[in-house]
Amino acid sequence: MKIGFIGLGTMGRHMASNLIKAGHELVVHDVRREAAASHRQAGAGWADTPREVAEATEVVFTSLPGPPEVETVALGEQGLLAGLAAGKVYFDLTTNAPALVRRIHGVFKARGIHMLDAPVSGGPRGAETRRLALWVGGDEAVFERHRPVLQAIGDQPYYVGPIGAGSVAKLVHNCAGYVIQTALAEVFTLGAKAGVDPLALWKAVRQGAAGRRRTFDGLVDQFLPGRFEPAAFTLRLAHKDVTLATALGREHKVPMRLANLALEELTEALNRGWGERDSRVAMLLQEERAGVEIRVPEVAIRQVIELDKGPERAGGG
Repeated sequence: MKIGFIGLGTMGRHMASNLIKAGHELVVHDVRREAAASHRQAGAGWADTPREVAEATEVVFTSLPGPPEVETVALGEQGLLAGLAAGKVYFDLTTNAPALVRRIHGVFKARGIHMLDAPVSGGPRGAETRRLALWVGGDEAVFERHRPVLQAIGDQPYYVGPIGAGSVAKLVHNCAGYVIQTALAEVFTLGAKAGVDPLALWKAVRQGAAGRRRTFDGLVDQFLPGRFEPAAFTLRLAHKDVTLATALGREHKVPMRLANLALEELTEALNRGWGERDSRVAMLLQEERAGVEIRVPEVAIRQVIELDKGPERAGGG
């Protein structure tokens, strides 16, 4: 299949590469032409505008930073709308605002173009290894027809519901993650301030009911070792996602007290100039307030994890 892919950033570059590996003919575009170097070497074509991508392909994917970029790429003068013919298909992989997704869908539908939202979850490593969830909203029949293409991007494509449903699911997922992160920063700092060695504390809580569900394993890559570069997922993007989730709450008159607390933490961290650091850097704020510094050597963390690779622990998953 001839596929267009726009947005070759942290996630997009891997997803585009996997489409090439799956045997699809790719045409790519990015605001940075150099981002497409490896894809062009692998046989992908280049287009100077989203419109040219749309004109040259049957199906188009976008993986972009957020709603403003999606709106420009989809509806701009040289955007997808100007190049997609009736019957063609557009999947937006971006973590996006459901209201914008529905608006773009309405404009495209009037032209006979299929638009589905399909945000992904799994991080850069998942994008590279194809271990990604894709949460899809839109026409279910179109989703089923394109399931093989979606499976070239991620191993878990899932139809959530009508247009916008995929984006809602993604915002629920990401917002929950940052609410949990805010809580972990608070309680783990409490334990350290109360005199428990951070490594001993982490090992202890991993044996409890929550720990057996790997609740505390999200601390190992950045927070415990104090290593926030390179970013697995930038603070700037995390702030965008929680902002979108709280806006969705306001739209539907749903109180979002915990989400707003998490957003306050992310905003304060963003105002420190930490936007391109890993999103878990926001957890440092609670350390500062408590007057403690939590650092665990990476070798000690890995030793604990290696010990877990024996018989599966009860309650794990």
